[in-house]
Amino acid sequence: MYRNDFVLPTFSLILALGLFYAAYLNGLHIARLQGHTPEELSVGQIGLMAFGALFLLYGLMGLISYWLEGLELRPGRHFPTPSTAPVAAGVILVLLLTALSGFFVRLIVYSAQTGYNPTWLQGLIFGGISLVVAALFGLYRRFFVREEVVTEGEKGEFPW
Repeated sequence: MYRNDFVLPTFSLILALGLFYAAYLNGLHIARLQGHTPEELSVGQIGLMAFGALFLLYGLMGLISYWLEGLELRPGRHFPTPSTAPVAAGVILVLLLTALSGFFVRLIVYSAQTGYNPTWLQGLIFGGISLVVAALFGLYRRFFVREEVVTEGEKGEFPW
């Protein structure tokens, strides 16, 4: 495709949700057959979740690419339009990042003092920090970076 379309990534996200739901239904079926919920995942569940994660990642990358670059790249220089909304969103994201980082440090100190180590909460907070940093990078790339799109003729020197 020569266009940056949003249909294929959206279908990929829907497929990923379907695969995750199929893994959930597989777990319910196994629990019904055994009479109790097993502690380990089956091979089928692991395979469905792996392919679901693959399609989820592919869909998110496609939608982010569509958001950052638009429907079609146009040759030339593109300058960002000044606006206060991206700056306000950036300030809010930085404040959220500061709060999450402070809470993460307090959780580490609490774990060191009491000996109780909630790793699931630490992972959840660190994942949130990572997502906020990714959102800040995307916001910066979309609204503050000048970009230049260069094209090459069909009879160029490069083999591709």
